[in-house]
Amino acid sequence: MWFKHPFFKYATGTVIVLIGLYILELLGFFGPIKTILKTLFYPILIAGFLFYILRPIVSKLTRTKIMNKTTAILTVFLSIITIIYAAIYFLAGTIQEQVKNISSKLPEQLKKSAEEAQKTIEKNDMGMVSVQNLRQKVSSGASEVLQSLGDNVMQVVSAITGATTVLVIVPFILFYFLKDDHKFIPYMLQFIPDRHNSKGKDVLRRISETVSAYITGQVIVALVDGVLMYIGYLILGLDYALILGIFVSLTAVVPFFGPIIGVIPAVIVALTQDPAMALYVIITLIIVQQLEGNLVAPLVLGKRLNIHPITIILLLIVASALYGFIGMLIAIPLYSVVKVIFKTVSEEIDREWLFRDVFKTKKTNS
Repeated sequence: MWFKHPFFKYATGTVIVLIGLYILELLGFFGPIKTILKTLFYPILIAGFLFYILRPIVSKLTRTKIMNKTTAILTVFLSIITIIYAAIYFLAGTIQEQVKNISSKLPEQLKKSAEEAQKTIEKNDMGMVSVQNLRQKVSSGASEVLQSLGDNVMQVVSAITGATTVLVIVPFILFYFLKDDHKFIPYMLQFIPDRHNSKGKDVLRRISETVSAYITGQVIVALVDGVLMYIGYLILGLDYALILGIFVSLTAVVPFFGPIIGVIPAVIVALTQDPAMALYVIITLIIVQQLEGNLVAPLVLGKRLNIHPITIILLLIVASALYGFIGMLIAIPLYSVVKVIFKTVSEEIDREWLFRDVFKTKKTNS
């Protein structure tokens, strides 16, 4: 009978599970679980990103056989603390001064620039442009852009420094990620049938390599973007060049849209100095993106991800609409993982069907 068909059984089971989950959601059963996951999400996310960045360094130190893994991890941690301390010692004064100037002088400069623009329009529009309407539209558009930008930036800031617990927990999670990374694949293989252990091990290895290639490569690209934009800002004589360059590095970890988001504050600052400088900032961004796309990214990332640019753009748009900047940050690695799993499962299914067809053919011939 049709109701004995496997498809009907699986479909019915899926519907029953979904209904059960919906009822549990209405009863608030998943509330505590969501709270736990939300609490652990950012520490694990940050530790995971740092893990893929630092693991190659720890591996190289361990392979020298001069130190064991624990010593290598502690050496890397100590080096990071030293670099952070040196950066604070040499750059804290400049950063503090620029932040202070941005918060105190930039609003006044924006107001002054707006007044000058208004006078220019009133002098040359010959009554064809409504200054009041134009001001309202510009003000409304700028507010929306700044609010959206601020929301995304605050997600990043809150993810990194939003709670003291995150800063305390992340080093411990990162330490054990680095120390016990060799235990992850054997642990995951426990949930896979023995006959698929070899294939499962290969899939997990490919997933790890793919995510590692993306994260380390994209971080390097972001740092290069920030340095090149900082040099460009210095050449242009743009105010707050260091802060603006650091901001580009933070946002450029997201491909395509990250550098564009990162350059918006620089364009705003440039408008307060000289409207023509805003154009130069955009030209600088175009030049840096050309260098990145044709030199840096192919050298660092290569073709290991094998994802079409249109796919990346669509993923980033959807992820941004769903989860903002954090969604854009994890969209590409998550898609890469799903792609590896789906491709492997499809190959396995095709292989099984081919085996069945060959077996049936041999059986028929015999």
